[in-house]
Order: sequence, then C-alpha cells, then structure tokens
Amino acid sequence: MLYLVPTPIGNLEDITLRAIKTLEEVDLVLAEDTRVSGRLLKHYGIDKPLKSFHTHNEHARVDSILQVLQSGSKVALISDAGTPGISDPGYLMVRAALDHDIPVISLPGATAFVPALVSSGLPSDRFHFEGFLPHKKGRQTRLKYLCTLPNTFLLYESPHRIKKCLSQLIELCGPDREACLARELTKIHEEFIRGTLEEILTTLDSRPSIKGEIVLIVSGSK
Repeated sequence: MLYLVPTPIGNLEDITLRAIKTLEEVDLVLAEDTRVSGRLLKHYGIDKPLKSFHTHNEHARVDSILQVLQSGSKVALISDAGTPGISDPGYLMVRAALDHDIPVISLPGATAFVPALVSSGLPSDRFHFEGFLPHKKGRQTRLKYLCTLPNTFLLYESPHRIKKCLSQLIELCGPDREACLARELTKIHEEFIRGTLEEILTTLDSRPSIKGEIVLIVSGSK
C-alpha cells in the first residue's frame, strides 16, 4: 500500500490525526528532505525508517520502492510541506504503483494554495492553479496565457523572484489587475497583501528584504 500523507506547511499543529496514525503504522517513509521530515516525526514521537525521495532522485528510486511495496510493505510518501504531488514529487511514484496494481491512498490535508485562495477576497468559484512558473524558457508564454484567463489564477513564487514576476504581470495583465500576495502561511509572520498588481509591487519595493514562501493570486481578465 502506498499512502500520500500531507504535512504541515508551517504550523506543526496542522496535521490530521489520521496522518499521524498512518505514519505510525507504515514500514517506510519516503521524504523529500529527510532532515526536515525527521524533525516532524520526532515532534510527534514517530520512529520510522526514512528514505529520500525528491525531484533529483525520484526516477532512480521508483523501481526500488516498487520492490518494497510488492513485498507487502506499507509506504508513506511525504513532502517537506503540503500534499505530495502538488508542486512536489509524487506523480511518478503514484503512476508506477498504479501500473503495478498497488493500491494508493491519499489522505486529505494541508496545501498552501487553498487557504491563500479563500482568504484572498478574489473569486474562488472557478480558478486555475499554475504552481511554479518556468524560470526561463517558456515563462513569458505562460504568463501571457494566464493573463487571458477569465478566472482567478494562482502561482507559487520564490521571494527573490516575486518582484520580477509582478513586473512581468503588470506589463502583460495591466497595473490595475486585482491581486493578493500570501506569504508565510500558517506561520508567525503570516501576511496577506491585497490590492492591484502595481500596489503590491510598490509595497514590496518599500521593504529591505522579502522572506518566506509566497502564493500569488491574480483576478481573471475582464
């Protein structure tokens, strides 16, 4: 059995009782970063073998994990934060397990874009989740496409790229497009900056530095 177990995106209390129970019962935990996941397991008194499973080694690890699963073991896949497979490794392992008739069970739980969206004040009845943009090739093409969408769209962006991203969106969507920047969700310094794209960029320009994981929510084209 392969379990996909969401982990907190910041606040360690944002883990379900079912997730804790599952992690206590599995034979092996696949972790994006064993150091990060090790701290989480230690916090909840869970002592299980950890094996790294991340973007740079997932192709090489799939076959060996399949052998573990086919031997009858229960394996949990977790990421550093949030739900595996959502802008994190997971798809390859799930696809391989299903192709070999291994049951896959996904637990509901934390993911960054949902609280960001529903707290943004922007329409949430229909939306487009883009995740991370390409760093270089194809980036401009994706941004142009997103700016034509009639529905709210969401991006994940790093602190050192967010100003560039906002500048590009201002150029393509217009400075007056309504948006919301959600930063450090569920953590002590959680923040929402609401306004137009230009107003959000002006706010960030006034700061000496920007820290934390960022979700950018942008209203659809009118």
